[in-house]
Amino acid sequence: MSRSERTSVFWVGLIILGLASVALFAILWFLFVFPSRYWYEPLKVMTPLIVGSLVFIVIGLYMMKSGTKKSLLSL
Repeated sequence: MSRSERTSVFWVGLIILGLASVALFAILWFLFVFPSRYWYEPLKVMTPLIVGSLVFIVIGLYMMKSGTKKSLLSL
């Protein structure tokens, strides 16, 4: 079992991941709970927000992965 030190990059990545996940959930909730008469109208409006949320989720995951340092005392 190895221990790793979490740097500030890790914590910023965690915050970005959390905010992007909440935003994506809110967008999907809006799309499924308040459907329009025409199914394609909400998708035209929400597509950039969905793609942006997914990009920020990937950025957050990458920052979390790169923001950990292996300690010298790994057991």
